[in-house]
Amino acid sequence: MLKFAASIALSTSILLSAVPAYAGGREIPNDLRRCQSGKGPAVKVEIQGLKEATGKVRVQSYRGTKDEWLKSGAWLNRIEVPVTAKSMTFCLPFSQAGEYAIAVRHDLNGNGKTDLTSDGGGMSNNPSISIFNLGKPSYKKTKFALGNEVKTISISMKYM
Repeated sequence: MLKFAASIALSTSILLSAVPAYAGGREIPNDLRRCQSGKGPAVKVEIQGLKEATGKVRVQSYRGTKDEWLKSGAWLNRIEVPVTAKSMTFCLPFSQAGEYAIAVRHDLNGNGKTDLTSDGGGMSNNPSISIFNLGKPSYKKTKFALGNEVKTISISMKYM
C-alpha cells in the first residue's frame, strides 16, 4: 500500500510540474513618473472611450505568448483604480524588453463581477471583439514589441 501511495504521489508531482503554474503578478499603483523619458522599459497606456466615469478600471499586462495571454493568474502587473474620467492614462513598467500585451476591463458598476451587458473591455492594438470569439482575440493580434524605451499605446474601449 505504501508503494502504491508513493507512486501516486510521484505521478501527481510529475503531472503538476508539466503544467505551468501562474501565481499572478503584482498589483502596482498607477505611478506616471515611471513612464518619464529614459525610465523604460515601460508602457504608457492611454485609454479612451470609457462609457461613464463610474466603477473601476483594471489594466493588466501579459507576456505576448499563446501560453500566457489572458490566462488566469498569468498577468505580470495590474493596476486597478476607480474611474475618474472617460479617458485615463496608466503606466505599466516591465523588468525587461520583450513582447507583451495589455488588457483593460471597465467594471462599470464596480461590483467586482463581469456583467456582459454593461462592462467594457479593450486590448493593445485594438483588435475587433465579437460574440464569436467571446472577446478573446489571439495573442498575435494584441502583442507588441517593447525595447528599453517608454512606449505609448492607445486603447479604445468597447461595450456591448
